[in-house]
Amino acid sequence: MLSHNAIHFEQIADGLAQHGFSFVDNFLLQPEIDDILNLDEFNDRLLHFKKAGIGNSQSRLINEAIRGDYIHWIDPRNTHASLLIYFEKLKALMTYLNQNLFLSLKEVELHLTSYPVGSFYKRHLDQFKLEDHRKISVILYVNKYWKEVEGGQLRIYNGSEVTDVFPISGRLVCMRSDKIEHEVLPATRERMSVTGWMLDQLIDVK
Repeated sequence: MLSHNAIHFEQIADGLAQHGFSFVDNFLLQPEIDDILNLDEFNDRLLHFKKAGIGNSQSRLINEAIRGDYIHWIDPRNTHASLLIYFEKLKALMTYLNQNLFLSLKEVELHLTSYPVGSFYKRHLDQFKLEDHRKISVILYVNKYWKEVEGGQLRIYNGSEVTDVFPISGRLVCMRSDKIEHEVLPATRERMSVTGWMLDQLIDVK
């Protein structure tokens, strides 16, 4: 019998191969999500979070007409055990994807994300025009008791097909960063996640 992780990894790999995106529920269990929600960074967002910009570090700008989220980058060398659990599970997934989809993924980068009530992120790709190292986008939702009437869905565009994914606690979304356009729709309550990318290069640690 396949383990819980193996089932998730297989579903994600199949979805990426067939459609360019996939999502699974209960990637982390609720007690693990609760530990992430209890982080000082999430509980004191005014102190730790900064307004998200558009583009990479060389061309970054802030434009609230395009995106309205706030983020806090995570340093895996100096972070809470709850996030290290998630990091390690993503690295195991990365190894599985390398073996089964013949990718060359080498590293994971993550940040905490908060979308205030009514904020959004217009349709976009996650891969920069001049930097193509982001290969797989990964989003872990941490919103307890989310209801569809509250909105906040991730809208995924795949050719002529549109898929809405609601930000339910423990749900993981994976997408091809260079292929899958998507947007975040407004919600009637704050919307939180741990967002990141699997890269085909190692992160330069300074």
